[in-house]
This record gives sequence, structure tokens and C-alpha cells, in this order.
Amino acid sequence: MLFTVHFIEKKTVVLSQLLRSIPLIDDPIKIKGRKGKVVDVEFVDQNKINVYVIFEIVKKKQPLAFDPKKRRR
Repeated sequence: MLFTVHFIEKKTVVLSQLLRSIPLIDDPIKIKGRKGKVVDVEFVDQNKINVYVIFEIVKKKQPLAFDPKKRRR
């Protein structure tokens, strides 16, 4: 049997898939290259399921300090 699974983060649907198995709470998950964790699973209908996900926060790297001695080519 196939289930329609909607992955939701902060009231935003990130991904909708047809799956045979339902992800469990605290399962690690990777969607669109982002690592996350399943927080809650909510059954809407017989075949519709909402899965609430929290993604890890990715810190952006700071650019190196500007060096006026270097020249652009």
C-alpha cells in the first residue's frame, strides 16, 4: 500500500512523496541535500500523512579578510 507523505518544516511543505513505509519519530532524514530529523508524524487520512521535520542549521563561512596587496586579474 502506498502512502502520500508530506514533509513539513515550519508550516512549509518541503517535499511530497508516495512511500511504502512511513518514517518514524527521531529518524535521521535527508531531503534536497539537507540533513534533518523527524519530529512528529500526523495521520490526516487513511493514506495521507504529515511528517514534521527540523533541519540542521548550516553556518555560512565568512569570507577571508580583504587584502589590498593582492591584485585582481
